[in-house]
Amino acid sequence: MNSIKIRGARVHNLKNISLDIPRDKFVVITGVSGSGKSSLAFDTIYAEGQRRYLESLSSYARQFLGLPDKPDVELIEGLSPAIAINQKTTNNNPRSTVGTVTEIYDYLRLLFARIGKPHCPKCGKPVKSQSIDQILAQILNLPLETRFSLLAPVINHQKGTHKDILDKLSAAGFVRAKIDGKIYDLDEKITLAKTKKHSIDVIVDRLINRGEIRSRLADSLETALKFGNGIVFVETDGEILTFSEKNACVDCEISLPDITPQLFSFNSPKGACKTCNGLGKVFDFREFTTMYEWMAAIHDFKMTDLPEDACPACHGKRLNPEALSVKICGKNIAEVADLSVDACKKFFSTLKLDETDKKIAAQVLKEINSRLKFLCDVGLDYLSLSRKSATLSGGESQRIRLATQIGSALTGVLYVLDEPSIGLHQHDNEKLLETLKNLRDLGNTLIVVEHDEETIRTADEIVDIGRGAGKNGGKIIAQGTADEISAEKNSLTGDYLSGRKKIPVPTIRRDISQVLEFKNACKNNLKNISVKIPLKALTLITGVSGSGKSTLVEEIIYPKLLEMDLKPLNISKVTMIDQDPIGRTPRSNIATYTGVADHIRKLFAETNGAKLRGYKSGRFSFNVKGGRCESCGGNGVLKIPMNFLPDVYVKCDVCGGKRFNAETLEVNYKGKNISDVLNMPVDEALEFFENIPPIKRILQVLHDVGLGYIELGQSANTFSGGEAQRVKLAYELARPLGKMANIYIMDEPTTGLHFDDVKKLIEVIQRLVNRGDTVIIIEHNLDVIKNADYIIDLGLEGGDKGGEVVADGTPEEISQILTSYTGQALKKILYLDDKTQKI
Repeated sequence: MNSIKIRGARVHNLKNISLDIPRDKFVVITGVSGSGKSSLAFDTIYAEGQRRYLESLSSYARQFLGLPDKPDVELIEGLSPAIAINQKTTNNNPRSTVGTVTEIYDYLRLLFARIGKPHCPKCGKPVKSQSIDQILAQILNLPLETRFSLLAPVINHQKGTHKDILDKLSAAGFVRAKIDGKIYDLDEKITLAKTKKHSIDVIVDRLINRGEIRSRLADSLETALKFGNGIVFVETDGEILTFSEKNACVDCEISLPDITPQLFSFNSPKGACKTCNGLGKVFDFREFTTMYEWMAAIHDFKMTDLPEDACPACHGKRLNPEALSVKICGKNIAEVADLSVDACKKFFSTLKLDETDKKIAAQVLKEINSRLKFLCDVGLDYLSLSRKSATLSGGESQRIRLATQIGSALTGVLYVLDEPSIGLHQHDNEKLLETLKNLRDLGNTLIVVEHDEETIRTADEIVDIGRGAGKNGGKIIAQGTADEISAEKNSLTGDYLSGRKKIPVPTIRRDISQVLEFKNACKNNLKNISVKIPLKALTLITGVSGSGKSTLVEEIIYPKLLEMDLKPLNISKVTMIDQDPIGRTPRSNIATYTGVADHIRKLFAETNGAKLRGYKSGRFSFNVKGGRCESCGGNGVLKIPMNFLPDVYVKCDVCGGKRFNAETLEVNYKGKNISDVLNMPVDEALEFFENIPPIKRILQVLHDVGLGYIELGQSANTFSGGEAQRVKLAYELARPLGKMANIYIMDEPTTGLHFDDVKKLIEVIQRLVNRGDTVIIIEHNLDVIKNADYIIDLGLEGGDKGGEVVADGTPEEISQILTSYTGQALKKILYLDDKTQKI
């Protein structure tokens, strides 16, 4: 079959659509926000692909995984095994890094275990194996009359009952063993849990350091080294000394453990720093001065939320001194992991190894280099392998997963991606598109939800959904090549591709008369730069991925602004409008966040039905007892804890998800109860409340920022980062104007937006500036950048090659800087948009 055949898809707002999607092609699904793109790509196609895969598993496996509901679709044929690569950064595990996610760190551990050269953790000299005579001399050097035991490590942190081992030790004549820290007689019945890890050290001899013990000690030491595979423990009162025939520093009298891949794992007791347990950080719980603060913190607990300092023992390297003392060409594994992907690639391409090490390392180096190349291909050459996964943006996380999939070299797979271009500069986007085409050319089908014009034009097939959002969307408006979509007069995407509609260049730039200067910024990769931020203007911070934009804005400018006294400049406050969730539970929604819920509750309390029953406005809140459904506590859903898996939410069977009890739902306003109103999309509610000014004012702003399709009561934990950010922007716009201006900072507010939505967003942002506010935005979207009054372009490249100001000025001035990637991209569109501004 040459296509994926879909018939009668009705998931969410999809209106019984039918279409054929070509297989083994690069297919883009586009349309305005809320038109139904994700409903088709993820909730229909991918969901059905996953459901069929799980259905093919054994009944034993399915009982643990569960079988998802079948999407509301009549027929889907031609599906391949499906893999979704979305933007959700769900991995908040502080142990997860770029290196562990891509498996590059696993290969590094193997490489260091095979060809790494051990050094003394104290003096730094190369170490070598100790002879039995050297070990003997060090033991005899203990103070006279010291009591000690010789132990041979037989089992080291391994699962099992180990009955055969214990029987062999007993048969060999040994009497006692130390098991998991406790002494046992080997002739007693010893039962160990099969599923737990155990350590067994057999006690070879017990001695007192006296002159006549040398001969006996030598014999016992030889026996201990034989059973301990070259390692012996000498246990004195409260201290355990380790000696090895393999690696030891004679000068410092230090023996190193076996060099295995586990030694270089910060997730293993063998390799992790003992002080921070492999986290690289120590968390200061003393910051919480009261039990209330502590409980509030752990209620929504993430390790990344806690105050932290670099571990004083390992200085953030995560590993113990023994692991960090093993080096390849002068670098330990932590130093290699701290390199950027690009620098790491160069390090391995220039390794100078002897012939033996070359043969040993050949296959491992091949795997490492290929994975590093894939990360470079998707524009992530500036990341370090030690970068925590939790600090990555959604776009970065998605591209890492994409690079991992390329490395797997699978064929015949259906990949579903969610806006892989997010967070990418135009200069980086070319690499991404080449990667996607390579994935297609391997024999895979790519379905990509996307708004980026270059990506849309590169696709083999485009599916345009719309024409509007919510109830006004869910239809196939056009399907075909970019030229065919451009020719479709009913397609909003076609309007912008053809030039029938466009986002214009401002005819004038605002006069910059007052600036704030930030000098000598040198955090992360910033190279002691100084920048100026104009007040009462729109400033764009641009540059390739990893050039230092977020560091400059979020770690330099924003904290400094918070410290400054801005009142003399007639500035009231500084607000970061970020993409963090506006709430992480089903209880939070845009109605409660923006305050429109307060007005709606008061309106219901003023109805005759409410007055007759004596209901006050609180009756119509699902956050307090009285009017809410007590079975679900007003959540509308019940939370089912799944222990080590994410919690599952199911609809409340008492209220049917309506959140309120039956008595409350009897009160109507214009024929709608409170649950009906909360289920209304913003645009429908805007029409419903058109004669109620306080409600209309807030809803109008939500509509203006492109959120007209979101329901008032939709749980905030279902919002994308871009949607959460636009809710916050709407909240700021809806607030009454004060006597003083504000400073607003945003990071890529165009995330998830169609051309038409971007146009609306720019109009909203310009409204903020027109009323006297200062707006600072990190952005890659050229339509937003060309609307700036002032641009600070960082680069030239990312990582170590970035962190400098490449250019600053108006868009027209930036476009004349040949070394600016942003400028060269701007030059094209400034000329295309307005021939009078030809450069």
